[in-house]
Amino acid sequence: MPDITEILRFLPSVDTLLRSETAQKIAVETGKKHLTFLARAVTDSLRCEIQEKVAENQLKTEKYSREILLAEAENRLSAAWKSELNTSLQRVINATGVIIHTNLGRAPLSENARKAMAEQASRYCTLEYNVETGKRGKRGARAEHLLAEMTGAESAIIVNNCAAAAFLVLTALAKGGEVVISRGELVEIGGDFRVPDVMTQSGATLREVGTTNRTRASDYEKAINENTRLILKVHPSNYRIIGFTATADRRGTCRTCTS
Repeated sequence: MPDITEILRFLPSVDTLLRSETAQKIAVETGKKHLTFLARAVTDSLRCEIQEKVAENQLKTEKYSREILLAEAENRLSAAWKSELNTSLQRVINATGVIIHTNLGRAPLSENARKAMAEQASRYCTLEYNVETGKRGKRGARAEHLLAEMTGAESAIIVNNCAAAAFLVLTALAKGGEVVISRGELVEIGGDFRVPDVMTQSGATLREVGTTNRTRASDYEKAINENTRLILKVHPSNYRIIGFTATADRRGTCRTCTS
């Protein structure tokens, strides 16, 4: 049986790993505190790996020395940092053909918007402060005013995503009533939002019509009753049904495909 105590002594300490050339290069971007966290995780994983191999009688002592374990720890530290970089925001080229791409950050900001962020929004600003009254203002008031002007609506409210917008509309207009929706549009969208769940949480009753692949305008007409509050049309996003299908658009026109 290999002497595990002796091998564990070869493990580099966290301090030794932090003084290594690899750690010094990473420290410029990570900061000392987070680098220490990564270094401790690396040394702990190496210790556990050695102990597991001893328990399974698979440890080969010739593979371990101070130099070898330090080099392995540096490699794992570098890999851990690269893995974190892959999950952080990075610039990419959108060659998908989809201009407003959810996975790639939706629409890019205009030059004026980027300039405003750099010069105003990224520092102290009147986010919720009314200069004229000297009192607390309303966040997003300017954007909501412009949105109402563009759409001709009486007022507007800005939320984080389409699921939140749908929830607010359903709660305000359909709570306690029925909402008619095609079975082919009961989809799950980004962020694990499911249309049926959003509808249920709003207090509206889901009334399904048609089938998964074919829903006609007449299906909606038959479902409407005194409890109907809304007819909900859902964009299927990246979900498609092809072949023997039929859907009704917002004007009630039925589009069919039998190929």
